[in-house]
Amino acid sequence: MKLFTYLAWLVRGLLFLLLLVLVAKNMEPVTLHFFLGQSWEMPLMLALLVFFILGVALGVLACSGRWFRQRREILGLRRELRAKDAANHAPPAAKA
Repeated sequence: MKLFTYLAWLVRGLLFLLLLVLVAKNMEPVTLHFFLGQSWEMPLMLALLVFFILGVALGVLACSGRWFRQRREILGLRRELRAKDAANHAPPAAKA
């Protein structure tokens, strides 16, 4: 089991080194031109990172409505299952 832990840390370290080299090789400034003559200059990797994070945030936001709907449905189904389970395990009513 420890072998997989060491292997996972080795892969993480290699991935970190690869990303570090990628960042070091792509530090040239780029200019982003917006509407109305606005522009913004930043390193290429910073621009990529910003737009990657924005994409992830928009993706999570787009999925959140369905996720909350499914959570609500699951909670309702669990309540329904508990109610049926409680009804099946209830002691029989005494006959008078």
